[in-house]
Amino acid sequence: MPVNKLKEVNTIHRGHKHDAAYSIDFYACESRLRSWNAGLKMAVGMAALCLCIAADKLAVSVFVILTMACITVIAGGLAPVRYLKLLTIPLAFLFMGTVAIAVGISRKPYGDWYLSAPWFSLYVTKDGLIQAVRLFTRALGAVSAMYMMTLATPASEMIGVMKRIHVPKMIVELMYLIYRFIFVLSDTYSQMKQAAGSRLGTCDFRTSCRTFGSTAGNLLVISLKKADTYYDSLLSRCYDGDLCFLEEEKRVKAGQAAAAVGYLLMTAAVWLVF
Repeated sequence: MPVNKLKEVNTIHRGHKHDAAYSIDFYACESRLRSWNAGLKMAVGMAALCLCIAADKLAVSVFVILTMACITVIAGGLAPVRYLKLLTIPLAFLFMGTVAIAVGISRKPYGDWYLSAPWFSLYVTKDGLIQAVRLFTRALGAVSAMYMMTLATPASEMIGVMKRIHVPKMIVELMYLIYRFIFVLSDTYSQMKQAAGSRLGTCDFRTSCRTFGSTAGNLLVISLKKADTYYDSLLSRCYDGDLCFLEEEKRVKAGQAAAAVGYLLMTAAVWLVF
């Protein structure tokens, strides 16, 4: 095969997607931080998350958001566009929750800023706006810390860490199976959507609604079939109620440990100073 053709095939293979979104596990396997010890990465992520929530300060939240994004994008090698695309879903939920906290409803005009209507008034107070911004940044900081862990650590390694710290086996296995089936369902829905689109199933609004209902109904049936197929494949591999993964031994290097401790000390210093 010619070299140019081989490069094209490799590019297509490396660009595997689930419903127009790259798999999180794909990013984790491609991350430059994958060679780091999984326990160290999870410890730093959880410590940063706890500091962000416990501090409840805007400076700490912004510091965690920016540093976790830099670790994931610069150190991990993830493209900024893809990182922002992954953040769109949690950002949408956080935005809706923040608006619900910042905006109030009253019968009469009230607050620092308000919008009057015939029977009610929407208002925003300065204190409420500050509280909403602090809550938004704190939640986004926690999400950024979780993203750093998941985008730099494959799921199998995270499962191994949780087993070593004696998280109940049932919880660990349910977490892993649910995580995997999210991508299975997403991939199945993507294929069904493409099949419906190729048959003019979305040519107008009425047809699109009927197609969506049929797709949702068929998705349940196909999901049950896939679950049965995956369970049979587990039994064929001697599954006895315990998911086992082959893990690569990754020792914690002195430089990595120093960097982790230095980062957490910097976060604590921002908490104390600001």
